[in-house]
Amino acid sequence: MEKDVRFEDATTLTVERTLPGPIERVWAYLTDPDKRARWLGGGVLGQFVGGAVEIHFRHQDLSGDKQPAPEKYRHLEDGATLTGTITRFEPPHVLAHTWGDNEGEVTFELTEDGDQVHLLLTHRKLPTDLDTRTSVASGWHTHLGILVEDLNGQARSAFWPRHTELEAHYRKVLA
Repeated sequence: MEKDVRFEDATTLTVERTLPGPIERVWAYLTDPDKRARWLGGGVLGQFVGGAVEIHFRHQDLSGDKQPAPEKYRHLEDGATLTGTITRFEPPHVLAHTWGDNEGEVTFELTEDGDQVHLLLTHRKLPTDLDTRTSVASGWHTHLGILVEDLNGQARSAFWPRHTELEAHYRKVLA
């Protein structure tokens, strides 16, 4: 069972997942643009502090089942690009970067646990409105679910149906 995304406070989200290792493989899924495109989005990732980050989101391309975006996210159907700057780069354990202009910082922390890898994702400095918190919680939950599926060699779920289901869940949980 996937654990829910948690809010440590109004502006800090955390989520944990157990992933199949080795840690270098999981690290590649965070830093290699082609592997990252399979679960989050492709694009540039400067592999040093101060390096540029560009994440090109194409949610409907994350699986073979290309479901359209719900009406409120229709503006994302042709893709969207997020930019940021690397703030920590400690292979293969810590990757952190700013997330867009005003949406904080994301930190991925990896620790080995036998043949598995513990991922702790922290998204700090989020806006406090319910719509943003719900969307971000649903987004991370969905993206990380696709990552787990891909790392386990499973078919990747269609993004938008899963996101819509989780958005309803988080709207209730966070209200």
